[in-house]
This record gives sequence, C-alpha cells and structure tokens, in this order.
Amino acid sequence: MKVSKRISSPIILILFLIFFGISVNSNAQTSSNDQPNFIIIFADDLGYGDLSVYGHPTINTPNLDRMAYEGQKWTNFYVGASVCTPSRAALLTGRLPVRNGMASNKHRVLFPDSKNGLPASEITLAEQLKKAGYNTACIGKWHLGHKEQYLPTNNGFDYYFGIPYSNDMDRVVEYPDGGYWNQQNEDIKTEHFNVPLLRNTEIVERPANQNTITKRYSEETISYIKKHKDKPFFIYLAHNLPHIPLFASKEAMGKSKRGLYGDVVEEIDDGVGKILKAIESEGLADNTIVVFTSDNGPWLPFKTNGGSAGLLRAGKGTTWEGGMREPAIFWGPGHIKPGLVTELGSTMDLFTTFSSMAGVEIPQDRIMDGYDLSETLLNHNPSSRKSVLYYRGTDLFAARLGDYKAHFITQGAYGQFGERTEHQTPVLYNLNHDPSEQYNLAEDNAEILQQIKKLVQDHKSKLVKGKDQLAERE
Repeated sequence: MKVSKRISSPIILILFLIFFGISVNSNAQTSSNDQPNFIIIFADDLGYGDLSVYGHPTINTPNLDRMAYEGQKWTNFYVGASVCTPSRAALLTGRLPVRNGMASNKHRVLFPDSKNGLPASEITLAEQLKKAGYNTACIGKWHLGHKEQYLPTNNGFDYYFGIPYSNDMDRVVEYPDGGYWNQQNEDIKTEHFNVPLLRNTEIVERPANQNTITKRYSEETISYIKKHKDKPFFIYLAHNLPHIPLFASKEAMGKSKRGLYGDVVEEIDDGVGKILKAIESEGLADNTIVVFTSDNGPWLPFKTNGGSAGLLRAGKGTTWEGGMREPAIFWGPGHIKPGLVTELGSTMDLFTTFSSMAGVEIPQDRIMDGYDLSETLLNHNPSSRKSVLYYRGTDLFAARLGDYKAHFITQGAYGQFGERTEHQTPVLYNLNHDPSEQYNLAEDNAEILQQIKKLVQDHKSKLVKGKDQLAERE
C-alpha cells in the first residue's frame, strides 16, 4: 500500500528514539508529576503555645487549626538552635550549625555589619531540589548573610523577595526610659528601622513598610504558585514576625483579644488560609505539602509584646524546651496521613525528607543531621529520629534520648532564667511526663544518664566544627 504523504525525518527520528527507549528530553534530569510541591512557612519567635490548636485561649488561628486537623500536628518537633541565624541554617542545610560555622559563642546571629554568611560549600534544600528540576523561591526573612554572595539567589533560589536580616536591625531611633525593651507599641514606628526590602538582589524599598509586609509575603507566595504550577516548586516563606517590633496591616489591627501580638499571629494565619485556597483553586492540593513551624521560642523579656511557650520552660535564646521545641504542622491531602504525632522530629529532617520524596540522593560527602520522616508522614510509622542535640553557640548544652533529656549546662537568656551553670551531675527530666522540666530525676536514673552521655560522646568524637562565620564584623 502506498503512502500518499512522506513522513518527515524529525518524526521518524522521534519514533526511533522512543522505540529504543531513548529520552527525547534535552534536559539531563526530568521532573515527574509525582514529585510533590513543598512549601515551608517559617514564623519568627513564635512560641509553642501561640496557636489555638496548641492551646492558646485567645489567639484565633482557624487556618493553621485546619491544617492540623486535616494533616499532622507534631508535639515533639525541634529547631536546630534557639536564635535566628543558626536555626535557619539548620533548616536549609539539614545540618547542625556548629558543623558549618553558622553558630558562634561571640555573636549569636548575623548583623548588618557582619562580614560573612552561609558558606558556599553548604548545600541548601533549594540547591538539593533543583537537582530534581524544582523551581525555587525564598520569600521573607533570610538572615544567612546580607552580602550578595550570601543571598538566596546565590544559594539555590531562583527568586527572592524579603528582608536580609531581622526586622529590628538598622534601628535609627534611640528610645528613652530604659531603651527598646521598655517601649510601648505606640512608641515604635516602622520607619524607625531602616531595613531594606529586596527583590532578588535589588533594594526595592527602604525602610521596608512592615505594616504591610506580612500580607505582601503571602501575596508573593500565591503569585509564585500560580506562575509555576506546571512544574514542581519549593517555596520557603519565612515571615519576619512575630519577632519584635510588632506590626500589622490596618485590616488586621485590633481584631485579636490577645492584642497586637495576637493581631500579628492572626494575620499570618490569614495568609496561610489564602495560600491554601490558592493551592486548592489551582488544582495542586493532592500534590503539595505545606509545613508550618517557627525558628525558635518566644522573646519573653518583651512581656505581652512577646509570645508564649505554653507549658514549656523558658523561651528564645535558651536550650530549655521553650527555646527549641516548636509547633509543627504538616498538611498535604494527597500525601500526609492525618493524626497527632508525638514522635521526635526536627527542622533538619525536612532536608532529608523532602529529598527522599523528590527522589534526590542525600549528599554523601558530609555528615547530615536530618532523618527521613516520610514513613511517619505517609503511614504513621515510628519516626526514625530518636534523639535531639541542644546547642547554644558551639557548646552542646543538653541532649534528649527517647523520653529523657539531660542538661549538662544550663543558662538563661536576656536576663531571665539564671546564669550559666555547668552541672557535675547532669540534670535529667522525663519530657513525656514533665514537659515543663520541673522535676530532676538524675538521682534515680544513672543508667539512663550513661546512655545519654554515650550518645554525646559518640557525637563529639566525630564532630569537626566549622570556621566561625558569625564572629567577624566590619
């Protein structure tokens, strides 16, 4: 039988390649529709007790509550440090900050005159997911180096919109009557802080209008979702609130019974609701995982302007539970098996877990501190994480193994909760029975203490501390 039209040579070539199993995609790595989208929503200085789903009586967070009811609410979830910079480094690298120099005993965080930032040798979660073809965006507070070489766009993110460090930095006003700590909300204005707002590497607003910044971060996130819905994406949305100073939009002001702090948290929650709605309206709910947590505990010296750690002891800056245990909610109707999770988890586990779900091999040339939580998220199997290490700067202060936590060193922060004390016999608590860390059980649990000491010895025997990136200032 004659063919009336000749088949063009390109079509023949394509058929030949398909027949012999040769990919016609010119990219070295292709993305799969099965790869989930990932969104991490990271609050700043939000306490364990600051959400209604975690027990706050007057802060109304219906959207985060919904995430918890439809997904998983974790009750033993930890950050890598109790202050901003090292905590963010831990999340994005899946490694203890002491390993890469993003922890220091001289300066606990980076400042606008800091010389360094996240080392280029570190692999961020964004760089990791780009190996699998993901589009990546960082929206919000960065705080891993303000110079161009340290910004998100040089650390695996295709797009950045946010402030490079904390919202209380670049202060241009001196406050009377004891300074910043003792000021009332009405004394503090957004223009008192000359913080730059960047789009990629360009300053687009200075000072950043912090009254509208929470709303704009959520809008930027929704815009990115809509523009990149046809390929897998990773969005790291790091709110710079409810870190002091507190600001909220006109629409959010005066709504919460908790006052301005409640207004701020409820506006973040409102943004979460809008983001979930966008995910659903774009048909992405079955293949998107959203995680909500915070970088460290509440900044307690600011009293009602700061948050609450609930029943946990102390707050930001300390290695007590209130400084490092955070609310953590995982939502993903197509992936996450709903329920309450009392297993151990950490922000460092997000690197490992998302890599596993995206089909990216974990780096083999360095020690990783994250565990793959996917079996817990998908099937409610026990967590692979059995221990937690509590660092303050470059010193290990405490360690948790199973139910028990031993404090080798205790120290308060910001003039609260006592001076530094090195304990000849570690202080021991059963955190499942006593999450407030009130009752020392060391005297009757020598064997448990020995197990925790062995955990610490094994860790320290393999530890190589990175060069301090926070100490030098210009």
